[in-house]
Amino acid sequence: MGYPMAGHLSQNKDLEIFVYNRSPQVTKKWLKEYKGNKFDITNPIDIKFDGLITCLKDDAAIIDVLLNKNLVLALKKNSFIIDHSTTSLDLIETITSNEAMINKNIYFYDSPVSGGEAGAINGSLSVMFGGPNKKIVTIKKLMKSYSKSIVHIGPNGHGQLTKMVNQLCIAGLIQGLSEGIALGMSSGLNMDKVFDAISNGAAQSWQMDNRFKTMIKGKFNFGFAVDLMIKDLKISLKESRSKNLDLTVTRKVLRKYQNISAQGDGKLDTSSLIKLIK
Repeated sequence: MGYPMAGHLSQNKDLEIFVYNRSPQVTKKWLKEYKGNKFDITNPIDIKFDGLITCLKDDAAIIDVLLNKNLVLALKKNSFIIDHSTTSLDLIETITSNEAMINKNIYFYDSPVSGGEAGAINGSLSVMFGGPNKKIVTIKKLMKSYSKSIVHIGPNGHGQLTKMVNQLCIAGLIQGLSEGIALGMSSGLNMDKVFDAISNGAAQSWQMDNRFKTMIKGKFNFGFAVDLMIKDLKISLKESRSKNLDLTVTRKVLRKYQNISAQGDGKLDTSSLIKLIK
């Protein structure tokens, strides 16, 4: 997702964009497609940036890039980090309590997104972010390049907590959508007409609008992967346990996704949940 997001940013003539990807071939491809500069993370002290935007797989990847490889050293004093990854709350504490972050007064914003790969490509992501009130005008202006909705939820951690709510809602919704489609198909209904009948009523959702027809066709190569959802739901369930919440549906859906991954289909999109309904 970071690839098209950086592409949208590169269209802003007021910005000088430097890009880094852990796969050099991805960086090379991006530079051919968009206007920008390559950044050498192995020598981060040569250039000092006003801000950094990250979008990585998990906590370990962020710690590796920011702290282990010392990318934080490439930032100026009073600069900022916008992290669009979906992470644990522990990760936020690790980053914000880092000595270099504190000494350089770097503002950190946990800013997970929703909208999938299509949203990143179309510049229509929804951003939910937590962090200090400083620099909000600046970071919103940047995020507007690839987002249709940007909401400052509260202090650090509130962005990731909101993303947990988002993923919990999606998990149960996809399970219900899968069961409904399975009943319709097994009953010999005209599923195109079913979609027309229910997609403008109370059952309407983003998942229905974007995945109903592909699920019927048995196609599951459309964005957010099962393995990533497993990671996100584990984070959400860990947080729910700390608050003594029993999220029964989420636990069941997580086990289903783990079954799909165990079958070697962890890279399929999350609508593949329907494959487990016989």
